[in-house]
Amino acid sequence: MNSDPFKIKSPDDRVSMLISAVIILALMYWAKVIIIPVALAILFTFLLISPVNWLENHFIPRVPAVIIASAVLLGLLLAATFGVTQQISSLIDSYPEYEENITAKISEYQELGRHGTLEKLQAVTERIENQLELAQKKDDSAPAAAKDKEIIIPQPVKIVEEGPFSMSKLWSFAGPLLEPIANLGFILVLVIFMLINREDMRDRLISLIGTGQLTDTTRALEDAGYRVSRYLLIQLLINCFYGLVISIGLWLFEVPYPLLWGFFAALLRYIPYLGAWLAAILPISLSLLISPEWSITIKVISLFVILELITNMILEPLLYGRGIGVSQTVLLIAVAFWTWLWGPVGLILASPLTVCLVVMSRYIPDLKFIDILLSDRPALSSVHRYYQRLLANDEDESFDVLESDLGNNQGSLALTFDEIVAPALALARADLYSGKLNKNVYKELVDLNNKVVTDLSEVTKDLAEKSIPTTVKSKKKVLLMPAKDDTDEIAVQTLAKLVDPGCLDVYVIKPGVMVSEVVELIEEKSPDVLAILSIPPGGIAHIRHVCKRVQARFPDLKIIIGRLGLHDEYHDMNKQQLSQISSGSVEFTLGNIITKLKQLSTLD
Repeated sequence: MNSDPFKIKSPDDRVSMLISAVIILALMYWAKVIIIPVALAILFTFLLISPVNWLENHFIPRVPAVIIASAVLLGLLLAATFGVTQQISSLIDSYPEYEENITAKISEYQELGRHGTLEKLQAVTERIENQLELAQKKDDSAPAAAKDKEIIIPQPVKIVEEGPFSMSKLWSFAGPLLEPIANLGFILVLVIFMLINREDMRDRLISLIGTGQLTDTTRALEDAGYRVSRYLLIQLLINCFYGLVISIGLWLFEVPYPLLWGFFAALLRYIPYLGAWLAAILPISLSLLISPEWSITIKVISLFVILELITNMILEPLLYGRGIGVSQTVLLIAVAFWTWLWGPVGLILASPLTVCLVVMSRYIPDLKFIDILLSDRPALSSVHRYYQRLLANDEDESFDVLESDLGNNQGSLALTFDEIVAPALALARADLYSGKLNKNVYKELVDLNNKVVTDLSEVTKDLAEKSIPTTVKSKKKVLLMPAKDDTDEIAVQTLAKLVDPGCLDVYVIKPGVMVSEVVELIEEKSPDVLAILSIPPGGIAHIRHVCKRVQARFPDLKIIIGRLGLHDEYHDMNKQQLSQISSGSVEFTLGNIITKLKQLSTLD
């Protein structure tokens, strides 16, 4: 029996999960009359949790605290609805006051468009319409005589007796008025019960998912609750501030009904990026109507532009902090999806629902693809992005990835090599051994990597390159050897560039050299240390062969084995294998190898 309810082991299970998702979406659309009030109740519950907790912390019992918070929210909603309704009604009634300006603006536009493209297009359209009318008259002239001879058959007249006012007529009149009131009452009652019994609801949800998922479920609920509640409160405050400033600005510019436009600005700003400009259309249009001058319109446009820049660049980054964890591009798509599914209510619920979906997907392994698609975290790590760009033969972006990491590492080429280049080369070699890459593509990839690393080394600000070489009385000699091929040689060449030439004399062995030639070179150069660098997978057998021959001939020679680009989980296993081969030290980063060589240079 599968103890993990979220564990999907077979393709059939994945198909079943996809079918279940489609059924859930269809149910959400079909039963939206019930689901939308429940979703709104959950939204308002998240919104009121913080105020209720604040009231409870100030010695107000839970039930009165919930009632006070709910009553304040209901009062604000009713007041806003009443005010907006009155403003809209007044705006419609005042239309005749602006009719003269509207006529003047239309005449001005017509004057601007005279003898222009618009007028020519209108003339062509009229000519086409005239030709179509003439053709229609010719077609209708033939059957006209036959139509005159047709016998007109009288139609029976149904007499309906008027009866008393029926209940169906009463319901057709009162139903549309009572439905929103009933929904509002249902939402209010549901919010009150959710706030009072929120711990019980949390425990029931955890029990429904299963106690086997207790840790992940708790983390998911806490994370989702914190993010959604905080996001809703901050967004509400920012939007209210935005609408208030718009209202004050329009009032100063003498634009009629500033409170109405401020309300729409605050409401429509729930639509990411587009909402503020949609809200700006109405006051800008009105400013064109109320005055024949353009000065008010320019002021209104400037108000929206400046306020939007301040809100996006200062307030939101300052208040949101780590944000809601959703990609902004995906959030726009989510707004369109939820609006299509639930209409205007989906517009308001899009952000919190998407946040909940992303947070839950982080703790459910088989929903990880949702986190990858929707979250604002990078989809690929720097290593995989660099390797993918090498596979695509994209030299420029490959260099950009390394240069960005180099800046984060304060100009340390060694750290960048250890964090990105070596792991990427290890991935390439693993793909070569598994048959995913052929030898020609692998060689092109290694050559491109070598070129990118060489270009990077020319602009790096690594301290080893920028510092003045240190001079010692007797330099130590270091022999650098790639374990196998050109891939290992990249590590050797990089290390050679990072070694201080004032302290060490470095000799580099080319790849493919026979072990007997290595022994002869050691005998000729008499180095103080031999460093053998290898990129996994593979290479251990060749290292074993080299170490065996060298230690048999030169038992006092220090040996450093560098195993670069290896996952941390394999360090102990590789260290144990290589320790059995050689008495020298085993290192897994260029930084550690450089440290060992510096220690060697200070020895007398």
